[in-house]
Amino acid sequence: MEPVARPPLRDEIRDVLVEGMISGRWGPGDRIVERRLAAELQVSQAPVREALRELEALRLVESSPNKGARVRGFTPADLREVYQVRAGLEETATRLGSPSVPALRAHVARMHEAAAAGSLDGQVRHLVGFHREIVAASGNAVLVSVWESLGIEVWTHVSIRLFRMRPHENAADHEPLVEAFDRGDPDIGRLLRDHVLGYAP
Repeated sequence: MEPVARPPLRDEIRDVLVEGMISGRWGPGDRIVERRLAAELQVSQAPVREALRELEALRLVESSPNKGARVRGFTPADLREVYQVRAGLEETATRLGSPSVPALRAHVARMHEAAAAGSLDGQVRHLVGFHREIVAASGNAVLVSVWESLGIEVWTHVSIRLFRMRPHENAADHEPLVEAFDRGDPDIGRLLRDHVLGYAP
């Protein structure tokens, strides 16, 4: 039997924090008490601290000495800036290499399945996996590293939860890209850029 893969505890806590920000549990300026959250989740403070540091790097949380972490809050402009950079990176990736079309199709199929099951986590996992295939196919380690540093999973959760209410459209939106890659469309870079920007407000 293959071992069951579990996401790192830090990632699970990060998702709890993002969910809390989106749902209104924590608003801009609210303090997130590391010790209290660790007790609530029945974990040590170390992974909570790691998750908060990751969100601070993404400009969702700010911390100061002796005051702990506070929600910075995010605006449509923050999300748009992230997606503008991401769109440029993915457009560049298409000029450096071409991804596996069967792998892209598999991710789209899993997106449809996740949408039918009502699993946002499943949708995000395969949506990000779809785009990671494209970026990895560039063969450019610097480009991949910069793309990963944008916190794609976090911002994808935010954009879907706040701006895209019909789950099946996330999978359907990716089908034209698969066909464009399959036929070697010379405009694939522009198509991909416009697709990515469509997820930003």
